[in-house]
Amino acid sequence: MAPRPASRTRRPRASLSSVAIMVSDRARSVEWYTAGLGLELIENDGHWVTVGRKGAPATIHLCQYSDLPDLTLEPGETGIDLHLSGDFVRSCRALKARGVRFSRPAVHRPWGWYAKVVDPDGNELRLTPERA
Repeated sequence: MAPRPASRTRRPRASLSSVAIMVSDRARSVEWYTAGLGLELIENDGHWVTVGRKGAPATIHLCQYSDLPDLTLEPGETGIDLHLSGDFVRSCRALKARGVRFSRPAVHRPWGWYAKVVDPDGNELRLTPERA
């Protein structure tokens, strides 16, 4: 029996669309993520409320946990990394002046700058300088 020819079918590729953050009050969270962090409201369709940057490939879904009775609020490290434009330390100061709470102020490490902020539900996000 002859070997089968190699398939020319392209392998499927995944890409990031959204990341969900559990929140207790969607309206309060929209305000914090837009007015506080400066993200944009992308979609607002009942349960599906997302923030991010228009034209960017991924968004943050503000998922109100009371809409999903089998889930609970689990505050803490989200693993989400947001890039800040401009001078990083100055941008962090501007966020703090807008009332954004920092769990780790801007700090420089051998690999670069970062800071951590906490949303109204205790979800922690990491901030790093925007890459040039």
